[in-house]
Amino acid sequence: MKILLLEDNLKLNSTIKKRLEIKGYMVHTFIDGQKAYDAIENNYTCFILDINVPNRDGIEILQKIRKFYHKIPVIIISASVEWELIKKSYDFGCNDYIKKPFFIDELEIKIEQLCNIKKESILFDEKNSFDLQSSIIILNNVEIRLTKKEGELMKLFLTHKNKIVTYQEIKNNVWQGEDVSSESIRSLIRRVRKILDNKYIETRIDTGYIFNAL
Repeated sequence: MKILLLEDNLKLNSTIKKRLEIKGYMVHTFIDGQKAYDAIENNYTCFILDINVPNRDGIEILQKIRKFYHKIPVIIISASVEWELIKKSYDFGCNDYIKKPFFIDELEIKIEQLCNIKKESILFDEKNSFDLQSSIIILNNVEIRLTKKEGELMKLFLTHKNKIVTYQEIKNNVWQGEDVSSESIRSLIRRVRKILDNKYIETRIDTGYIFNAL
């Protein structure tokens, strides 16, 4: 799912983006209202809009969205508690209004409910993904079912995308803390690398690995 996120608080913007990407969503972020306004037609399946942003506010963007898309979910996130502003948001077609501060879990639930999301898949580039429930990789439109340990390794990598995953973390998560040799870990890495055509997994000598993704 492709989401447009408009939020001019850089820290909150980054936090939301990271959390939604862990869920497998593709998130395009904006801090400028005009740039978000100009990007509306880029085939998004969900919009998350702050109201008070530079150059064009979220209400103007909501109005434009509804000229093009009648059913695509739009969630407003705002610190405002003014009834007139909340009413205006719903009048112009927002599906939900979340008042700041809020828990990111709340936003995730709203997205899942509004979009009727059933799969738990994580994108690791624009075309390829991994389904957390079935341990199936979609690679170049081909489904590849992983073994249990291969699947656990992918879960670990994709919930820590672009971050170092240590040998100890692999041992704890894939082997559940059982004794395992360094060669067994390297053998598992080699198998997953082969499945992924030697892409994505980068070795950090004496430390662990990084899964380079979106």
